[in-house]
Amino acid sequence: MRLLCVGRHQYLSEHLCRLFGTLDVQCECATGVSAAPLAAAHFEPHLVVADADLLNPSVLEEWSRADALQEVPVLAVSLTRRPEEYTSAELSGIAGVIYLPNLKAGEAVALLQGAFRPRGVDAPTGAHATAPHRVPVTY
Repeated sequence: MRLLCVGRHQYLSEHLCRLFGTLDVQCECATGVSAAPLAAAHFEPHLVVADADLLNPSVLEEWSRADALQEVPVLAVSLTRRPEEYTSAELSGIAGVIYLPNLKAGEAVALLQGAFRPRGVDAPTGAHATAPHRVPVTY
């Protein structure tokens, strides 16, 4: 599995790569929102793990228009906010939220595997899943 780690500064991007790299995942770093599409075009990630403070609807919209990121799930990573602290609007377009202070290796692997989608594979036609308004999940 290839994971693109996007942070607001180089140290955070590299830290995310080191952290997830211990899970037998290939990682590539990108620093800042505009670097993600360029890195994704070269690296072809299966998932993007991004600093939650970088993500907002306009960023997710921009990434959804980038060829290399169109069908790539995005997981938000937070050091300060738990998943249940996000509003529905903040979670729109995000596959999940990872709360780093409580993250255990097994939970991280399960979350990555759950969000993983092989490149070039789309959901079956008519497939539609809904979730309750708020699902408190801690990773």
